[in-house]
Amino acid sequence: MGKKVAVALSGGVDSSVTAYLLKQQGYDVIGITGKMTNNENSDTVIQNAKSVADYLGIEHYTIDAAKEFQEKVINYFDNSYKSGETPNPCIMCNKFIKWGIIFDYAINQLNAEYIATGHYANIKQAGDYYKLYPAKDQNKDQLYFLFSLNQNQLSKTLFPLFEYEKVQIREIALKNNLPSKSSKESQDICFIQKPMTTKKYLLERIEAQQGDFVDISTGRILGKHDGYFQYTIGQRKGIGIAAPEPLYVIDINADKNIVYVGNKEATYKKELTLQNFNFSYPLKNKEFDALVKIRYNMQPVKAHITINEPLVNINFFEPVNSIAKGQACVLYDINDGHLIGGSFI
Repeated sequence: MGKKVAVALSGGVDSSVTAYLLKQQGYDVIGITGKMTNNENSDTVIQNAKSVADYLGIEHYTIDAAKEFQEKVINYFDNSYKSGETPNPCIMCNKFIKWGIIFDYAINQLNAEYIATGHYANIKQAGDYYKLYPAKDQNKDQLYFLFSLNQNQLSKTLFPLFEYEKVQIREIALKNNLPSKSSKESQDICFIQKPMTTKKYLLERIEAQQGDFVDISTGRILGKHDGYFQYTIGQRKGIGIAAPEPLYVIDINADKNIVYVGNKEATYKKELTLQNFNFSYPLKNKEFDALVKIRYNMQPVKAHITINEPLVNINFFEPVNSIAKGQACVLYDINDGHLIGGSFI
């Protein structure tokens, strides 16, 4: 028998193929599924994961993660919007659930040597440290969501999908008739299921009260909105104010229920200062150039980084637009693209 590896099994195509590939490579594979919520959707996930485990002939464990998921992911999501921020629940789920209670259960209770997931990322040992590198499929880069992983976690994690394109993963599932072969891509926010939308979900949880749209440059009230939490930094559509030029959301004051708007120029900033920064490995240099993402779906941009503990200062070569509180700012090595670290804005 090979080394024991616990696959975080969701019943979707990525985690199913992860388990399949590791079994092919001779690992002693087991599946773990977290029960994230107390509803039918969670029961379906567990059933789908169990079908995959049965098909592959591997042991399957279920762990009740509903309490932690509610506290660390759902409550965080709701509270971020209440505070006028734009949250990133996937990062919190990775930190507290996948590499939190599932990781601990796999390593400490089931005596697995590794945990594996269907993330598209690559872990390499470079000298004394483990580093996260981009996967082959550039469209599926998931380093952005993994900045909270520490050295111990990286040393015990496998990402077998790193060398495949998504289309190849689907082919492997089809060719081997895996139960997940025709499963759809998972939704961005797994706990908001269609036909529910994020807007409807928030309106059920936060009381909508009319507030002011205020011009960021003049302080003039330009109109009324139906609740600050329905807007995000950089948003242009849906503001509904007639103006000589298009207006964008520049800032949000949750306490005063004010949404500040301005022209496109006002959305750009040259500098950003962060704290509570999580570095993937110890850095020798306190000043260097790096590639930076301030949200997931953007091309990384160049910036000069200055570390002055506990602060990290980021000076962009060219101004960037729509820096939103609550999103993650993630640094990549300028030469080979490996993950340096990240923090919430």
